[in-house]
Amino acid sequence: MAKGLGMDKAETQRIKDGMAYESQREKPPEGFPALPTIPSGRYTDVDFLALEEKHLWKTSWLYACHMDEIAAVGDYVLWNRLGVAIIILHGDDGTVRAFYNTCRHRGAPIVQDEAGRKGRLTCPYHGWTYDHRGDLVGMRDPRDFPDFNAECHSLIQLACARFGNWVFINFDQAAEPLDTYLGPLAEEMQQFQPDQTRFVHRGLFEVDCNVKILLDAFLETYHLKSIHQNTVDRFLDHLGTTITLWKNGHSRMITPNRRPDWQDPGTVGLNAFNTVGEIARDNNISYLLFPNLVCPPSATGMPFVLFWPKGDNKMVLECVWFSPDWGDGPLPEIWQTRIANFDRIIEEDTQFATRIQTSVESEGFRGISLSYQERRIYHWHERLDQLLGQAEIDPCLRVEAVLDKFIEK
Repeated sequence: MAKGLGMDKAETQRIKDGMAYESQREKPPEGFPALPTIPSGRYTDVDFLALEEKHLWKTSWLYACHMDEIAAVGDYVLWNRLGVAIIILHGDDGTVRAFYNTCRHRGAPIVQDEAGRKGRLTCPYHGWTYDHRGDLVGMRDPRDFPDFNAECHSLIQLACARFGNWVFINFDQAAEPLDTYLGPLAEEMQQFQPDQTRFVHRGLFEVDCNVKILLDAFLETYHLKSIHQNTVDRFLDHLGTTITLWKNGHSRMITPNRRPDWQDPGTVGLNAFNTVGEIARDNNISYLLFPNLVCPPSATGMPFVLFWPKGDNKMVLECVWFSPDWGDGPLPEIWQTRIANFDRIIEEDTQFATRIQTSVESEGFRGISLSYQERRIYHWHERLDQLLGQAEIDPCLRVEAVLDKFIEK
C-alpha cells in the first residue's frame, strides 16, 4: 500500500467481497470454531485484575497526548490516567520524553500544574533541578553530598514514542518499538495523515463499571439494533460488518453504510484529507489499538475513544478529537454539532454499564458466550492471556487460544 493512499486495489476488493459475503451468509464460515465461554471471574476476580494492572497496563503502548498540547520547546502535560503522575515534555532538542513526576531526592512531585512550560524542571521542595533530558544539573548545598554521582540521579524515564502527532508511552522500557507494535494498523492509518492532524477537544466520562464491560461494547456491532436504534443503526448495516484480526491484539471492523451517499451531518463543510481511500470514505471503519484505544476515523477527522481503569469496578472513558488543518481561524462551529452527536452515542453505550456491573457481580453471571460477530472480544482476551502468562492465571480463568489461524500475520 502506498503511504497516504489508503488500501491497495486488491485489499479494497477483498474487503468489498467480505462485506458482501457477511451480508448474505446464513451461518459462520466453515471451519470457524465455536468460541469458548469467557470465564466470569475475568471481570470480577481481584487477583486476576491485579495481574491486568501489572502485565497489561504496565507493558502496553498507551496514548498520552497530541503534539498540539506540547507544541513548543519546554511545553509539558501531566498525564495521570493510571494513578501514576507522568511528565510528558517537549525537549529543547525536539525530542518528546516521559518522566515519572518524582524527584530523585525525596520523591516530591516536580511539577504541580496539569500543563505548562519549563526551561528547567525544578523540584519545589529542595530545589533539585533537571534539564529537558531528565539529567540532574543543579542541587542545593552540594557540599553536604560528598562523593555524590549526579549521573545516577536522573529522572526515571518511561518509553515514549510518536506516531505522527500522537504521543504514546509505555511503562516498560524494554517494550518493542511503537511502529512495529502497531504493525499494519500504522500503515493503514497513514491515509489519515497522522502527522498533519490537529487537536480539537477532550471529553471525560466516569462510568461505574469494570473497564472491559464498556470496551467490549465498542468491539462489535451486534448491539446496534438494541442500543442505537435512533442513531448509528439508522445509517450502518451491521450484518455486513467484516472483521480483521491482527497480531498484538489489534483489530479492524468495517461496517457498510446503508446508503452509499450518506454523510454525517456533523461533518458538512469541514476540511478533509484527500488521501483517504475508498473503503474508509464510503464505509465506517473502527480500529482497536490494543489494549484500550478505539478509533473510528474519517476523512474529516476522528476521535480516539480511550478506556481507562479506575479501580476494579470503575473506569474513565476519554474521548479525544482530531481534525485536518482548518487554517488560521477558530475551530469551525460545526465541530460542536459533531462532538454533541458523538456524545449522544457515548451516552447510549454507557446507559446500562452500571447495571451490567451489578449483574456481573451476582451469582447469575457464569461467563460470556460470544457469537461469530463478537470475535474481536475473544481476540482481545487471547492477547491478554499472552501478556499475563498462562502460569500466572488461575486455570479456571484462562481462555483457550482458538483464533491463531484467523489472525493476519
